[in-house]
Amino acid sequence: MDIRAGISRRDSLKAGLMASATALLPGAAQAATSARGGAMPETPVRWIDDAAPPLSLGQTFGVPWPRGVLRAGKPLSVQGADGTALPSQHWTLATWPDGSIKWTAHALPAGTGQPGALRVVPGKPAAPQAPVLVRELADRIEIQVGALRWSIGRSGNAIIQSAQQGGRTVVGPLTLVASVDSAPEGGTRTPFTGRITSATVEQKGPVRAVVKLTGVHEGQGRQILPFTLRLYAHAGGDHLRIVHSFIFDGDPAKDFISGIGLTAAVPMAGAPHDRHVRLATAEDGLFSEAVRPLTGLRRDPGKAVRAAQIAGKAVPMDAMAPGVAKLLDRIPTWGDFDLTQLSADGFAIAKRTQDGHAWVDSVAGSRSQGLGYIGSPQGGAAIATRYFWQRHPSQISIRDAESDMATLTAWLWSPDAKPMDMRSYRGVLGMEGYDAQNEGLDITYEDYEPGWDAATGVARTSELTLWACAATPSADALAAMAQANAVPPQLMVTPDRIHEAGVFGIWSLPDRSTPMKARIEDQNTNLVDFYVGEVDRRRWYGFWNHGDIMHTYDFDRHVWRYDIGGFAWDNSELSPDLWFWTSVLRTGNAAAFRFAEALTRHTGEVDVYHLGRLKGLGTRHGVQHWSDSSKQPRVSNAMYRRIFYYLTADERAGDLMRDLVTSDLALEHVEIGRKVPGAERNPLPAGVIDLSFGTMWCSVASAWLTEWERTGDRKWRERLLNGMDSIGRLKYGWLAGSAPYDLKTGRFMGAGDKISISHLNAVFGALEVNAELLDLLDVPRYRTAWLDYCRWFNASPQEWKAKFDQPFGRRNLKEGHSRLTAYVARETGDRELAIRAWKEFLGGDAGLGLSTGDPRVALKGPAYVRPIVEWPDVSTNAASQWGLAAIENLALIPDALADAAN
Repeated sequence: MDIRAGISRRDSLKAGLMASATALLPGAAQAATSARGGAMPETPVRWIDDAAPPLSLGQTFGVPWPRGVLRAGKPLSVQGADGTALPSQHWTLATWPDGSIKWTAHALPAGTGQPGALRVVPGKPAAPQAPVLVRELADRIEIQVGALRWSIGRSGNAIIQSAQQGGRTVVGPLTLVASVDSAPEGGTRTPFTGRITSATVEQKGPVRAVVKLTGVHEGQGRQILPFTLRLYAHAGGDHLRIVHSFIFDGDPAKDFISGIGLTAAVPMAGAPHDRHVRLATAEDGLFSEAVRPLTGLRRDPGKAVRAAQIAGKAVPMDAMAPGVAKLLDRIPTWGDFDLTQLSADGFAIAKRTQDGHAWVDSVAGSRSQGLGYIGSPQGGAAIATRYFWQRHPSQISIRDAESDMATLTAWLWSPDAKPMDMRSYRGVLGMEGYDAQNEGLDITYEDYEPGWDAATGVARTSELTLWACAATPSADALAAMAQANAVPPQLMVTPDRIHEAGVFGIWSLPDRSTPMKARIEDQNTNLVDFYVGEVDRRRWYGFWNHGDIMHTYDFDRHVWRYDIGGFAWDNSELSPDLWFWTSVLRTGNAAAFRFAEALTRHTGEVDVYHLGRLKGLGTRHGVQHWSDSSKQPRVSNAMYRRIFYYLTADERAGDLMRDLVTSDLALEHVEIGRKVPGAERNPLPAGVIDLSFGTMWCSVASAWLTEWERTGDRKWRERLLNGMDSIGRLKYGWLAGSAPYDLKTGRFMGAGDKISISHLNAVFGALEVNAELLDLLDVPRYRTAWLDYCRWFNASPQEWKAKFDQPFGRRNLKEGHSRLTAYVARETGDRELAIRAWKEFLGGDAGLGLSTGDPRVALKGPAYVRPIVEWPDVSTNAASQWGLAAIENLALIPDALADAAN
């Protein structure tokens, strides 16, 4: 079709295409036609598990608003299913360019377990019965929640100075602890203690307060392992949520972390038989013992005595059998307990009377929920670690429970395990030079380079909960506490309401109304379920590994290619993060949500450098998460964190995106294309680098977009405009692929008169960020440049040659790139392009296709798991691009045109 045939014809066709798909469009089209400037939409919010939780430790969730609907200062409230206003507080996460609110965050107190759907509505929220109160003093920050007062340090070693219940101290100082060995075996162990360097109150009640602490671990005159800690207090709670992040800044050849964790002093009161130890075992199980056990004795102390001790209550001494009461001192007291999870499939509990005596094995099992408690009827402390067994080796330790001051430690890395070994897994193998390194890349798909495979600068974030208990909790209460920490309940706005707000560019809601749609939806569901299930089937667990997925499957060995270079850990290659989060947006599925959450926690921390010369860049896929020498912004891409951030208002994810706004500066001394054989390397002025539009500029632009909408700072808007305008001024625009880039101004330079098309340029979030940018910023020449790229990437060689006098070049991933064709078809109203898009998507070229293959698996013997599929390959690349193309194509073009494509 000739799109120059006439404005009226083009507009008519475009209107027809859009009319068929408008209910699926959350971007510019739908927002313009249905929401902007209109009435506030109904905003139902649901528990992702479809049921109210037995225990909520406090909720925070995000709500999107259509452009022009919500203005700053308008009060909002959260209602229960019965219409009653709940205690809540809200704040702004992002704004639209016109100043209206784009995202709000809402916090609810602990204990909120309203059944049915909640709603966010205009109006004043209810006040909590006991609001959170914050006092900022010279040496500490105090948070008061009812009768509970937390004292948080501003400096020094005590992260938490104390917790008092009704004026009685139930938790003493909490400190960060670590140890580093000088060798992986037989080395000298050096202890370290965390020291606070800054303390900031980020948010004050009445429902939620947040304190941010930063610091470093110190020991024997050395500083190592910088940390960021956030403490969250909720009204109605007797706990603090702790988000603990640290950066590995050691030398992988010399520094072997042999323990890292948090330890709290716990004052002990009463007789040893009134001191209670509780350790979570598998699921609802609980190891329940006393420091001096009174059950199982040769002489029965009495039923009431035994029942009280098991229940965690004070033993009624007047009911104790006289023959037992006079012999209590002859019963050994057990002061030390360890719950150790050294693998994903096995934990063990052991105890001893005191240091210098033997450990006695107590209980063993598979997967502990990672909670420990020590205390008495007069109070105590409990601590729990999320992902306890998933991020082995982990441990909960209790020491000196028989003394006046016990300690309770949550070890994120167990000191009983082998120390962390962050060294490279491989030798140089003669690959000192680029030619040899390219040969290595050719055979193993891993881009090795000596010195570029260091882990120094990667990070890890862990989540914990610390309770200050007024008395020993019941078994049921402890089980609920462990479960709420291990699998936190989560509220989420319903998918159709998120879609209505016009956020996150182009995506469609599930629709099985036609056979074609049903096949696409079923395939996408099967693929998501397949990866969610593979995590456990393949035991993709461990402190540094949990959250990531593998790249490609080996059908000969019936394993993923965990040891074959770039086919091993995926490290966000071709945007699985976007695919999974977009699937969550569409469905609100709990399993997919938690899978994507773990993926985001991993890829934003472990796969990205947070200090040093590589800060802001991520590592291409490899056997170790940091082993490939290609360090690029396509991996650190803020697009991969945005959805999680806005759905949850997670401050750590916000930090990670903010850290990326200057990540383009790292490319001044990291030349990504340094090894490309035969590449032209024209000298550039200082402060000017060669930058690709998709894998690099779009990745950094996503951080600028997020910072602009979070803060309203026009500096980031101008930087976006500079890049867009200058790309639009190049002769071939986006088809030039890259151009010299001025780091100071953010503008591209040069003529852009050569075409250079990479099959990777648009598959790391480029379509997604451009769909948002073009909806927010009016830059006609950039729009033209992007639409030209979308039109011509998947064009046939014949069409290309008729248009351009430059070589056609290599193409790949046609199926995934079909959504580029669909995008330009939607924007121009070109029916033939829409049909072409469906042909490209249904052709199965470089992707999974709509086969009858089922990505579920069946066990074949004890050692292997064989996928039952009909595809020639199982690749996360192909799955991610197929899934994104499916979701976006359904939003862009009506599937009725697929009949014409066939």
